Amino acid sequence: MTFDFSPFARRRAHLLNRIGDGVALIPTAPERLRNRDNPYPYRADSYFWHLTGFPEPEAALVLAGGRSILFCREKDALREIWNGFRYGPAAAALNFGFDEAWPIASLDEKLPQFIADHPTLWHAFGLDAEWDARVTRALNAVRAQARSGKRPPGSFCDWRAPLDALRLVKDATEQTLMRRAADITSAGHARAMRACAAGAQTEYALEAELGHEFRRQGASGHAYTPIVAGGKNACVLHYADNDQPLADGALVLIDAGCELESYAADITRTFPVNGRFSPAQKDCYEIVLAAQAAAISATRPGIRFNVPHEAAVRVLTQGMVDLGLMTGEVDGLIESGACRRFYMHNTGHWLGLDVHDVGDYKEAGKPQERWRELVPGMTLTCEPGLYIPAAPDVPAALHNIGIRIEDDLLVTPDGCEVYTHAPKSVREIEDIMRHD
Repeated sequence: MTFDFSPFARRRAHLLNRIGDGVALIPTAPERLRNRDNPYPYRADSYFWHLTGFPEPEAALVLAGGRSILFCREKDALREIWNGFRYGPAAAALNFGFDEAWPIASLDEKLPQFIADHPTLWHAFGLDAEWDARVTRALNAVRAQARSGKRPPGSFCDWRAPLDALRLVKDATEQTLMRRAADITSAGHARAMRACAAGAQTEYALEAELGHEFRRQGASGHAYTPIVAGGKNACVLHYADNDQPLADGALVLIDAGCELESYAADITRTFPVNGRFSPAQKDCYEIVLAAQAAAISATRPGIRFNVPHEAAVRVLTQGMVDLGLMTGEVDGLIESGACRRFYMHNTGHWLGLDVHDVGDYKEAGKPQERWRELVPGMTLTCEPGLYIPAAPDVPAALHNIGIRIEDDLLVTPDGCEVYTHAPKSVREIEDIMRHD
């Protein structure tokens, strides 16, 4: 299949226009060792990938004078025997739409030439010490040529700010990939529910079912460390051991998403290990489900990022009162923060190339730093929860109930689209887990 580099070329053109007569350097991520000489599976830096789609390590992008220049590894027949195919500069330029491509080994020699006589250098200082040192050497090399009339950049800017703004609004290509990632992840969660009903009674067994489905359908694997938390473990927000047995009569919370062509999905589902909600579990679950419905209904263009969260908190707080977890007026409980005992996180976050994707949540410099306004193309999660560890003042039937329900939303011109569709209602969950 021919690689379609046009979306990446459009993004490079956007940044080229933004930097004007400046020059930008965007490197990819380095390879990292897991232990001794055994590397982690390689994944390109998200910013670099967003602009290039180029999958290999040891690469960097230079944008200058309206042109995009890639530096990458040379062809090497011997290394390809050991480690697999390399594009090399010529094929990389042809297949990925770069104006030029050069061996990465020549970057230190050529970088001073690229940055000389440009008024502004765009570089993410502080992101990587090795690249900071490399840029400093290039700047010093230009300064050493002052007598020949060469001038180093007089100002420095960070390309993360304009790229964060660009990445925050997903284009049509990104939306298509994220829908597919959501489909695969939804299938993985449904598989885990069926497997649990069939007797997979450990957290790690359900984690294996998720990974199997993700890879079976073409995803590269998990987009983040999955959470498979049974019973009281579900009250630990970032639980990740996934090594405990699942008790009959308990709930299990699964927070997991696949990564597809570097884009993440992020779904959480909570369901009974034995396939049937107890009355107390159902009461808690319906409250969280109603809170999510309120937040989804509030997600639309023109509203600010915090509005869906506030809608969810109001429903959850009323639910806590109804369950006997708190007493008082809902407004007062919200204002005092009392509800944070059982719901302590935000209701959503940006989603994209990173599971907690880039982009500011508030408008810097505005009065009181107002929350950002939603616009079509933004993608975010909606994930209210209720976490009730055992405590003397908590009704016994509610002890160690942890519930979160999370879906992925695309802001559309007239509201939002819910990407994810794993079983979610009590009836849907109990139906898929029925094995009689």
